[in-house]
Amino acid sequence: MPKKHFFTILFISWMVIITLFSLFSFPDDVTGGIDIAHMDKMVHFTFHCVLVVLGILAYKERKGQTFKIGWAITQFFVFSLVYGIIIEVLQYYMPFDRSAEFWDVLANLSGALVGILLIKKYLSLTDALK
Repeated sequence: MPKKHFFTILFISWMVIITLFSLFSFPDDVTGGIDIAHMDKMVHFTFHCVLVVLGILAYKERKGQTFKIGWAITQFFVFSLVYGIIIEVLQYYMPFDRSAEFWDVLANLSGALVGILLIKKYLSLTDALK
């Protein structure tokens, strides 16, 4: 795999995974009988945290020297927000036994914010090492 497209491919793959897992229902036995309170909120949090991190890394990979962290953070935070809301609206209208919840949007936003903090820390460390 060409190294210059590594994060772009990961980001696109992650978006496909999020979309599939968010819009379609799976049997209850997928979790192996594990019942953790609010597990779906942790999944939403993780989905959007990774979305923001991979999105910003893909953007940096594509922009190279013209990369601006502030612009990337704004873009991917808004993207995560809009994407999360669209998924919730689709869940409400689609017949796949999914439900839309306001708390899912808050979990998405929390994940996006933590993703921003993580990527800022990562970029500050990697840029300092250069």
